Amino acid sequence: MNTNTFSHRIAAGWRPLARLLDAAQHLGALLARLYIAQVFFLSGLTKVRDWDTTLLLFTEEYHVPLLPPALAAPLGTAGELVLPVLLALGLAGRFSALGLSVVNVVAVLSLSEIAPAAFQQHLTWGALLAALALFGPGRWSLDHWRGRHGPR
Repeated sequence: MNTNTFSHRIAAGWRPLARLLDAAQHLGALLARLYIAQVFFLSGLTKVRDWDTTLLLFTEEYHVPLLPPALAAPLGTAGELVLPVLLALGLAGRFSALGLSVVNVVAVLSLSEIAPAAFQQHLTWGALLAALALFGPGRWSLDHWRGRHGPR
């Protein structure tokens, strides 16, 4: 069999799959945005529901670098409530993904001990946030609808 013909057959078979994957990018971006938004927003709601406990945690357990607990608690909570909404809508999508990346990294750094499973979750969230920051929120976003794709 001619290797040139074989490679052409492989390429011809790959093209439909590549087109399907290209078409699925926008759905994938939307699903990633909604998943990440839910994770961080629910965390923010938990903090707001019991503010005294939140302040205690930021004072005793979370050791946020460079910020006093009385400032870290409201800033972190605000980030967990505002940025996920923007990300879910795809409004300022790259900014929101980068902002939540900072929240994610600070969360890992501020815990003196983190369980391996929890660390793996943070890595997964970080990878999804990095992809959204690098490639943008996709066509199914307010950024795309408004024609604001951000810097390239």
